[in-house]
Amino acid sequence: MIGIFGIAMIFVMVFGGYLAAGGHMGIILKSLPFELMIIGGAAVGAFLIANDKAAIKATLRDLRKVFKGPVWQPGDYRDLLCLLFELIRLARQNAVALEEHIEAPATSEIFNRYPRILADHEAVELICDTLRSASMNYDDPHQVEEVLQKRMETNMQHAMHSSHALQTVADALPALGIVAAVLGVIKTMGSIDQPPEILGKMIGGALVGTFLGVFLAYGMVGPFANRLKAVIEEDAHFYQLIREVLVANLHNHATNICIEVGRQNTPHHVRPSFGELEDALKTVKQEAA
Repeated sequence: MIGIFGIAMIFVMVFGGYLAAGGHMGIILKSLPFELMIIGGAAVGAFLIANDKAAIKATLRDLRKVFKGPVWQPGDYRDLLCLLFELIRLARQNAVALEEHIEAPATSEIFNRYPRILADHEAVELICDTLRSASMNYDDPHQVEEVLQKRMETNMQHAMHSSHALQTVADALPALGIVAAVLGVIKTMGSIDQPPEILGKMIGGALVGTFLGVFLAYGMVGPFANRLKAVIEEDAHFYQLIREVLVANLHNHATNICIEVGRQNTPHHVRPSFGELEDALKTVKQEAA
């Protein structure tokens, strides 16, 4: 909703200010379809050249995040800590019993109590792979932390591709606006014998291209890219929480301490309070009893 309000505000302020200053929309509206065809078409074409089919689909899919915001909400962080608590406690009580949960999470009673987390392929794999590695005596906390960090960096780089692709388009739009403006000037020079009032309108139409390129770059596509980047970085905290808790587990801290380490390393605006988490863990213990 905020994103839609922002877009509306951009259009109202820019064009409202133009009209309030005595401008006329006629020349803009007359030139807009042709300038948009040149600039928008060239931008889309460049985007298609620079990205493969998978990247194009991912970018179009990720555009929804600009309006929907982060996938993971405060309640999901609480649920993740509860899930990790159950798995770590089970691993210490009965390592053999843990195997059925990490080898087949889709049928795991523990994972199925947290359907939103279970639906996320990367989160489930990150948890299961790390716990499986620990059961295979790959338990050097520093090695595991390094492996997890590299994995998360790779995932982040892949997730950021959509934002980078949009930012590349935003960077190109002002130059494409100049291309459209130059074409308009060429057209104007071909009609140099026309009266000044006609030449003025033709030059004004050519300048619409420059305006449109800059407007789309800094008023639309650029902010979309920045917002998408912020949302991806926000969601990355969820996976960093998994790393913090599982590495703390490899240091053989008490289960409650591992969970508290994760809670403390969660950003404040999504961090469950100590009391809220304690109540949730008590419920988990009662259900497991």
